[in-house]
Order: sequence, then structure tokens, then C-alpha cells
Amino acid sequence: MHKALQIAVTLAIMTSVGACSRRAPDVLPPAPIDETANGNGSTNGGLGGAAVPGSQADFVANVAADTILFGTDQYNIDTDDRAILDSQAAWLRRYPAVRVTVEGHADERGTRDYNLALGQRRADAARAYLASVGIDAARITAVTLGKERPVAMGSDEASWAQNRRAVTITVQN
Repeated sequence: MHKALQIAVTLAIMTSVGACSRRAPDVLPPAPIDETANGNGSTNGGLGGAAVPGSQADFVANVAADTILFGTDQYNIDTDDRAILDSQAAWLRRYPAVRVTVEGHADERGTRDYNLALGQRRADAARAYLASVGIDAARITAVTLGKERPVAMGSDEASWAQNRRAVTITVQN
């Protein structure tokens, strides 16, 4: 009797697990169209060759980088970061009406609260540097996203290093 009960339970489990599985669709939807790519990897804001002046695509195309990276538990601006932020400041001087948001990020390690605070310190540090080189602080918003939006999904040092960052994004009015 006991053996029959084991077989019945096993069959019930196998049936319920099999009922949960999904079959892949016969036809997959088309891949998303990247309207900003112009064929050579750069962005153009969808204008067939040139980015709209003052746009995010123009910003990314004309600054050293939109992202600065930090060491573990760090938020200090180093020499490499200064060079990137200096190029961002030069671009911002050309477009005095453009506002930006600096997003501070952290890797997955640490508590949610700790990473939110660390992300804010990273965003504030980048904002303070941009202001120190002449960009009106009223044009720059600093926000934290903590560990909520990683760019690299791995749980290893290479991924964590990419996620410890501050990203400058233009605000479109």
C-alpha cells in the first residue's frame, strides 16, 4: 500500500510540473528596431547621419564617456573621472539650456539602504565636480538608483566594477 501511495504522489507531481511547462512559440516577434544606430555603432537620434545638437545622442557622441566608474565603497573623483567630467562640462558649456541628471549606482553587494546612500554620494560627487568647473549646479540633478539597475548582471568583480558608476543623462524638455 505504501509503495502505491509513493507512485501516485510521484505521478501527481510529474503531471503538475509538466502542466506548468510552456512550449516555445512557433513564430517569434521581430527584434526591436534601433532607430538611433546609423550602421557604424554610433547614434544619430534617428536623423539618418547626425545627432540632434544638444540631444543625448549628441552628448554620447561628443564626450569622452557618459559614465565614470568607482572603486569598491568609493565615491571620490580620480584623474580618469576628471577627464571624463571635463569633457562633459565642455559639452554642457556649448549647450547652456540643457539640463542633466547624474545617476549614482552601486554593485549588488551591500544592503539596499547602504547602496542607495553610496549611489547618492557618487552622483553628488560628479555633480559637485561639474559645478566646480563652472557648470551651473541648478542645471544638474543628482539621483541614486543604488543597486537597482545594473549594467552587468554577473556576480563577479568584473561585473561589480561596471556597476559602480555615475551616469550623466541629458534631460529632454
